[in-house]
Amino acid sequence: MTAPNTLDFSTFHNVINNQLTTTSETRHGINPANTEPNPPVPVSTQDDLDKAVKAAQDAFKGWAKTSFEERRKALHAWADAIEANADGFAQTLTMEQGKPLTQASAEVGMAGTWIRGLAAIEIPENVIEETEDRKIVQRYTPIGVVGAIVPWNFPVLLAVGKIASAIYTGNPIIVKPSPFTPYCGLKLVELASKFLPPGVIQCLSGDESLGPLFTAHPGIEKISFTGSITTGKRVMAACAASLKRVTLELGGNDPAIICDDVDIDAVIPKVGVLSYLCSSQICMMIKRLYVHEKIYDEFLEKLVAFVKTLKVGNGTEADTFFGPVQNQMQYEKAKDLLSSIGTENLKTALGGSIESSSGYYIHPTIIDNPPETSRVVQEEPFAPILPVMKWSDEDEVLERANALDTGLGSSVWSKDFERATRMADQLQSGIVWVNSHFDVAPNAPFGGHKQSGMGVEWGLEGLLGYCNSQTLWLKKTV
Repeated sequence: MTAPNTLDFSTFHNVINNQLTTTSETRHGINPANTEPNPPVPVSTQDDLDKAVKAAQDAFKGWAKTSFEERRKALHAWADAIEANADGFAQTLTMEQGKPLTQASAEVGMAGTWIRGLAAIEIPENVIEETEDRKIVQRYTPIGVVGAIVPWNFPVLLAVGKIASAIYTGNPIIVKPSPFTPYCGLKLVELASKFLPPGVIQCLSGDESLGPLFTAHPGIEKISFTGSITTGKRVMAACAASLKRVTLELGGNDPAIICDDVDIDAVIPKVGVLSYLCSSQICMMIKRLYVHEKIYDEFLEKLVAFVKTLKVGNGTEADTFFGPVQNQMQYEKAKDLLSSIGTENLKTALGGSIESSSGYYIHPTIIDNPPETSRVVQEEPFAPILPVMKWSDEDEVLERANALDTGLGSSVWSKDFERATRMADQLQSGIVWVNSHFDVAPNAPFGGHKQSGMGVEWGLEGLLGYCNSQTLWLKKTV
């Protein structure tokens, strides 16, 4: 006999008003390791979205009145249930996304931490003035129905962050997973619906036409979108028509500056992993590596040697570090970027060519000191292609690091903490690390500057993005 919260990871349905539903038309994702079809999933229509929005609007009336403690209790039960199904989620994540099981398990493991961490944050009320005659209070109230548009690179953690934030602040949420990776998203919501009233959490699988239906729907009050800069601009333009609230977490091209005083042997494994996790398909991986000219040759040689030890293969195989890139679109983009090595006469220290295989495999590539104007520096590859550049002057390297129109994350690495923080203070990005990169936490805001986004997710400020500010003027006498 199976436990009531044990999931079946072989069939996948929409969740509308706490009911598992399907559609007359279905589609399927592709396993990027072998290009074989994954199981069928629904292709949602305008009618499906209308039903979900109506259910969410009905649910909002009651859910907005619940206490933070009630919401926290439901979210904790969901977190426990995710952890009870962790193996199934990790295997499904590897099947649909391609990342190795070790990395998939780490992402699933972060889900419970994020749910509990977000639900532990206190939403403040700010007493602006209090006299004998009156009181002025700023408080935060739920917005209404939230639409969450989730990307294909971290489909568990990024869905969970949006869901927990919306529900904890009193909003119902409709999740739209990426058409490339719909499977974990559908199962996360199926599981969550066991702990929440009908209409509070729903999930619709669809093709590329479904996102625009979300942004155009008059009953959705806020869109939380994670994805590319190009699509983010379209989302923002579409949301303007009905003045939807919008949070955009968009692409990055993160620089990391390595100073000449680092312990090279200690730093190489960290930088190597933080440049290539998830086959570099993370918006805040190290994408541009600036190494001081005094240590450049030794650093590059040792980086190449380290990266060569990382196994490329199917994510289900033991010790795999590099799985395939997630989809054919990304694969073709990576191949096109690799072609620029020849057309721009760049020098490779590792890789640079495509090896034929049954899946979307891009072997790790390191470009030796390309010019700033080269495509591999200017464009975010979202594939394991890393430019490594020399620098000598502090002001000049900071100018190069800040030169692009993206500003998600950046880092400085040095034994001299004062020097590193002085340099870090001048970096133009939403997140800056010293002697690390890609550190994240549920209680720390995450978002970008410039074209890397608007607003933040996570932390108190992220939660407030799911709220309206309301000012109460309370006069005690007429």
